[in-house]
Amino acid sequence: MVDAALSAARLSATQLGDIIPMVDDEQWELPSACDGWRVIDVVAHLGALAHEAVDPPAPDPGWPTNRERYHDLRVDERRGWSHAEVIDEWRSYTPRQLDLLESAQYSPQADELAEVRGLGVYPRHLFANMVAFNVLCHLRLDMLTPDGPLPFTLPAPTDGLVAPAIEFMLAGLPQMQGPELAATVDVPLVLKLTGPGATTVTVVPATGPGSQLSVVPGSAGSTQIESTAMEFISWGTTRKPWRQLCNVTGDVSAAEPFLDCLNII
Repeated sequence: MVDAALSAARLSATQLGDIIPMVDDEQWELPSACDGWRVIDVVAHLGALAHEAVDPPAPDPGWPTNRERYHDLRVDERRGWSHAEVIDEWRSYTPRQLDLLESAQYSPQADELAEVRGLGVYPRHLFANMVAFNVLCHLRLDMLTPDGPLPFTLPAPTDGLVAPAIEFMLAGLPQMQGPELAATVDVPLVLKLTGPGATTVTVVPATGPGSQLSVVPGSAGSTQIESTAMEFISWGTTRKPWRQLCNVTGDVSAAEPFLDCLNII
């Protein structure tokens, strides 16, 4: 999925770049579907991430340890900026971020492990998946109709766009909530995702106190959680309630604590 992830990151960035000139000043100020952020704040978030990838800031012990609060901090730092300044940061740093992602697809960098504060540890090649996930999610779910306020449309998401995002979500699932999420899984839970980005994996219980869940390919349990992959991006990030989008079969009571707890950032 390495080449696919980089292609997905580039395509979603291009699609965002195509949407930006269509947005007027009033629309930038509308509330996005990302709680507490205006539409322009979503771009500020993506621009901040791109800037940090290119020019990492010195670590600050005062930063929030919670990743969502850290993102809020970076957005808040930009709330006094003009729309043009926010967009210029995103436009300036995103191409350089994508070039860095490309360089990380090859040895020796590709398999080097790197920590993402508050999210876990990942091989560097998976950072392209992370960006593919971020831009796809924020653009299509937070900014654009039907869930966001902007009345513009894009071509339907393809497997090439969705699958790399799902790969990152599944890599992050055991790590982002650690013992909190692991405590909710006592039996294997099959996650069947359909449509673009389709895959079937099993969430396997942790092997002991302090250990993580694991996610393995295929179906290895009698309790199944089914939704489309795009719906998973929505309910797996708590943008929408899982009960509206999932079909759970088998031991529903075994799946509910996991589904109630899951929050992929």
